[in-house]
Amino acid sequence: MPTLPPPQPEAPGHATLARAFDLVAAQYAAARPGYPPALFDAVEELAGRPLAGARVLDVGAGTGIATALLAARGAEVTAVEPGAAMAGRLGAAHPATPLVRALGDALPFSDDAGFDLVGYAQSWHWTEPARSVPEALRVLRPGGALALWWNVPDPGVPWAAEQETRLARSLPGYHAHGVAPEAPDLIRGLGLGLRPATRVLHWTRRVPLDTHLAMLGSRSYFAAIGPAAAAPVLEAERTALLDVFPDGTVEEAYALDLTVTRRPS
Repeated sequence: MPTLPPPQPEAPGHATLARAFDLVAAQYAAARPGYPPALFDAVEELAGRPLAGARVLDVGAGTGIATALLAARGAEVTAVEPGAAMAGRLGAAHPATPLVRALGDALPFSDDAGFDLVGYAQSWHWTEPARSVPEALRVLRPGGALALWWNVPDPGVPWAAEQETRLARSLPGYHAHGVAPEAPDLIRGLGLGLRPATRVLHWTRRVPLDTHLAMLGSRSYFAAIGPAAAAPVLEAERTALLDVFPDGTVEEAYALDLTVTRRPS
C-alpha cells in the first residue's frame, strides 16, 4: 500500500495561540532576535523625544527582549506581561524592572499615569485595537506616543519568502492573525482622529541553523500545535535551509515594521 502523508495539524485558534508562549518561554528567550539600534532611532524621531529619561510602558513584554534594549537607551521601563512563564523569565533576567501581570486591553494604571511611550514589541496583534489603543492613550501624557513594531521575515529576500510559502503550505491557518501591515489602517479606522506614522527597516543577523529552527519553534503557531506536529515541519526546514546555507549558519533577514501614533496634545 502507498504510504500516506502524515495528517496536517488542525489550525489553532487565536486564544490558543495567545496562550502558547508560556510553553516555550525558555526557547523564546534564547532564540528570538532582538532589534537593531536603527529601530530605536526611528522611535525617537517619530515620537519626538529621546528615550533617555522617558517613562516607557513595554506591553506584552514577553521575556524582556525589548525591555532590556529600551533600558539600555536610558528609558525608565515598566514591563507588562500576562503570561506566567514569560513573566517569570523576564523577572529573573531583569529583577530591577517593575513588572505587572496584565493585558494590553486593560492596563492597570491611572488616567494620570503620564507615560511618555507605550510600546508593543511583537505583541499588539494579541489585543483588540478598539480597546488597546484607547487604553494606551489614557495612560500616555499629552503628546506621548504609542509605538508598535514587529520583526517580519523579509519578503524581498528569496529564501525567506520561500520559507514562509513552505510553512503556509504545510500548516493550516499559519500567520492568519498577523496584522503588522494593517496596523496604521486599524488605528485610523477607530475614528479617534489619530495619524499614525510608519517606517520599515531592513536588517539581518547570522545564527546557527539550530538557533534559527528554535526561533521558528518559539512562534505561537508551533508552540500551540505541540512538538510532535512541529517536528517534521522543522526537520523539513533543516533540509531545505542546508541547501541555501551549507555551512549551517543562517543569515536571517527581517523587515521591521514600525508604527508610531502620538496622543494629541
